[in-house]
Amino acid sequence: MLQKLSLILGGASSGKSAFAESLVVATKAPRVYLATSQAFDDEMRAKIAAHLDQRGPDWRTIESPLDTAHALSQVAESEVVLLDCATMWLSNHLLAESDIAAEQERLLTALSNCNGRIVVVTNEVGLDVVPDNKLARQFRDAQGKLNQAIAAQADLAVLVVAGLPMLLKGELP
Repeated sequence: MLQKLSLILGGASSGKSAFAESLVVATKAPRVYLATSQAFDDEMRAKIAAHLDQRGPDWRTIESPLDTAHALSQVAESEVVLLDCATMWLSNHLLAESDIAAEQERLLTALSNCNGRIVVVTNEVGLDVVPDNKLARQFRDAQGKLNQAIAAQADLAVLVVAGLPMLLKGELP
């Protein structure tokens, strides 16, 4: 059985979202897709539309690029949430010049207090070269700290590489 909080990490296009979706679908519970991306251009709008079509009608979608903590408070005990993804959520807050430490604490508290089970998708960014600019380095460091904090709280942590899940913590359902 899927535990309270699962963290699925991987690089870009690693298969992490597909793996996370498969965990949620396997529960047979009502599904909530908590979307954190924002459509600023046609390419992103097309990508979002393709993801909606791929998931199908069996998902309730909540778009929450910034106030994800509030969205998580609206989840029923019977539901399973796929938060896709923590990386976009963090990027949104960096670009909005939010207090990252305060927003991270709000998110961690919301994950802990959420009534339903949650699967969080995030990018593992610590395997790349050191970025050449301040904002990129700030993002990489903040993402690493966020991933570590969620992983510490998670019952299950899985790294997906080339579509293959590698168990880091807990037991796969």
